[in-house]
Amino acid sequence: MAANGRAAGPEVIWARPERAGRGPRPAFTREEIAAAAVRIADADGLAAVSMRRVATAVGCATMSLYNYVPSKGDLVDLMVDLVGGEYELPAEPSGDWRADLRQLAYQERAMMRRHPWMAGSVLSHNFLGPNALRYLEFALAALADSGLDDGLKLELISMVNGTVISMASSELAAAERAKESGRTVEQHRAAQAGYLARVVADGQHPRIARAFAHSSVPAVDADEVFDRVIGRVLDGYAAPAGTEPKGR
Repeated sequence: MAANGRAAGPEVIWARPERAGRGPRPAFTREEIAAAAVRIADADGLAAVSMRRVATAVGCATMSLYNYVPSKGDLVDLMVDLVGGEYELPAEPSGDWRADLRQLAYQERAMMRRHPWMAGSVLSHNFLGPNALRYLEFALAALADSGLDDGLKLELISMVNGTVISMASSELAAAERAKESGRTVEQHRAAQAGYLARVVADGQHPRIARAFAHSSVPAVDADEVFDRVIGRVLDGYAAPAGTEPKGR
């Protein structure tokens, strides 16, 4: 028995029945509950998502909600996986694994822009729910002819996801910081660039000054940077012509 007197069960929410205990037919589905929570998080942030507020949104008592979703952590798991259902996956991979993974990366970035709370949540709520499994199955199918062993396929998928999360988090943080200061993102970046220009002009940071002086990028274009970084991640796992990719 668990500490709360209930029978111990699987920790993963998807391994549990839709509704705990006996009684009438469930009035709500987990998907409906997760969708209500996602709407709250999209509007007011993840911190605004509480069992009480979600219960009000779906029209039930707070304690009744625990019969469907035992904890806030389980709720966030459901939210993350529900948003993962927004991936538009083709019936079959294109045959170009780098193009397929690049498209997945762009979709993930757009998803995190639509749901700003996602970037942080994925890091701590990464259980493989139904939609995550659907994504992973497609990504592995896309890598079928990549020449990578299974371990490297999983590593590459994780690397792409991690890169997207990191870059999306940085973009979202910059947007939030600009909003707090009453500026546009462009104005915020211009202020940062002006400060940096003054700093490197003082002669105390010669390597930084040299790096910026020889930079071929005149201005930051987030889309170009994202495309270039994802491309380099993918290229790093592509075997050179005539060689075999290294396994573990």
